[in-house]
Amino acid sequence: MSPRTLYEKIWDRHVISAARLPVPLLYIDRHFIHEATSPQAFAGLKAADRKVRRPDLTFAVMDHSVPTKDRRNAVITGNRAKLFDALDRNCRETGVRLFDMNSKNQGIVHIIGPEMGITQPGQTIVCGDSHTSTHGAMGALAFGIGTSEVETVLATQCLPQYTSKTMLVRIEGKRTRGITAKDLMLAVIEKLGFSGGTGHVIEYGGEAVRALSIEERMTLCSMSIECGARAGMVSPDETTFRYLEGRPFVPRGNDFEAAVKIWRSYASEPGATYDSTIELNAAEVAPKVTWGTNPGMVANINAAVPDPSSYANEEERESVIRALDYMDLNPGTRIVDIPIDRVFIGSCSNGQIEDLRAAAAVLAGKKISKSLKQALVVPASTQTKLQAEAEGLDRIFVEAGFEWRDSGCSMCIAMNEDVLPPGERCASTSNRNFEGRQGKGGRTHLVSPAMAAAAAIAGKFVDVRDMQIAGVV
Repeated sequence: MSPRTLYEKIWDRHVISAARLPVPLLYIDRHFIHEATSPQAFAGLKAADRKVRRPDLTFAVMDHSVPTKDRRNAVITGNRAKLFDALDRNCRETGVRLFDMNSKNQGIVHIIGPEMGITQPGQTIVCGDSHTSTHGAMGALAFGIGTSEVETVLATQCLPQYTSKTMLVRIEGKRTRGITAKDLMLAVIEKLGFSGGTGHVIEYGGEAVRALSIEERMTLCSMSIECGARAGMVSPDETTFRYLEGRPFVPRGNDFEAAVKIWRSYASEPGATYDSTIELNAAEVAPKVTWGTNPGMVANINAAVPDPSSYANEEERESVIRALDYMDLNPGTRIVDIPIDRVFIGSCSNGQIEDLRAAAAVLAGKKISKSLKQALVVPASTQTKLQAEAEGLDRIFVEAGFEWRDSGCSMCIAMNEDVLPPGERCASTSNRNFEGRQGKGGRTHLVSPAMAAAAAIAGKFVDVRDMQIAGVV
């Protein structure tokens, strides 16, 4: 048999009767749901008098629109209250496990799966959210689905699905000081373009990727969607197994060793072929800042906003003109001369414990700029929040001038009170900078947690490599 990729192995072990069906049917190992997209799916089930086929394989969480400030005393009304009530009721009626907003295991849906060991190598995973690809860091095939597909999976634990093309993103070399997984991923998107991954499942490999922690790999996989990919994946290895050992849903003792043997078999084999391959050198990557309205509109910190006339393609020129108009930026403006109004540190891409540690290291002993209107830290999960507090990171943030919040999606998607006002700029560790993503008329600049912290201190974008960072020589 020819050497196979991680994607091919997972697909082959989960596809059902492909030859007899017009569209291959894929068995789904784990189904995650949340309050924003599940009510319609449950309503469809009830209308058809169907039951949830495998409630034990479905996991629900409240995350998209939960309050992050004084949650236990917050008064939630209107449509948000209806969404929470519907999820609670639907889970009670069907036996689906729910991590509600006050659960010790509450958090962003893409984070709590790996955190609790629900997500494991070789699995197929879906959720009604595009950033489901985050789970791919564990060696799983994970992707977002629509509301009607959520209903299909609830009813059948299967999903009609065509195969995808495969792409290998090989990142070799060693990162230099101050360069994070976020910078690597923005460099990938810069090279591929906003839609360069369309139709593909991306696997990340190479020396630089192998050196990444699981949390950092989750950043890569989460943002795979931002270049149009269907999913992002990293083959399971010793880093994966160390991360999983001892987590609540992971086997223990001899059963764990047996599981590792199976998980190891999913890794892509030497000589496996991909439909396309791109390569980057991590040593050449600089801190990145987006200047436009998609993640592909990105530049090095020491660069300038581009001139639309520098683009040969007319469609690209028009897109850049529209983006600069929305962002209120002039061609040639140096990135380090762009002031900011707010800072947001959080999201499924950059709200984990390592992200908070990196930002806190920059902020230790310093104060944020008096020009800032707000600086928020929103941990990706309640467990992350508790761990950060045990390490004293919350005190560093608060003493610097940040607001320390409860976990949730928060300003990444602006479905709660955490909204970027019109016309204001935000240095954001989230994953999207589309028009209105963080609030109608808001202007989002994507950066790493360390770069966001540095920008908070300066009141504008600066090169974090020039700053004194606690614990770093």
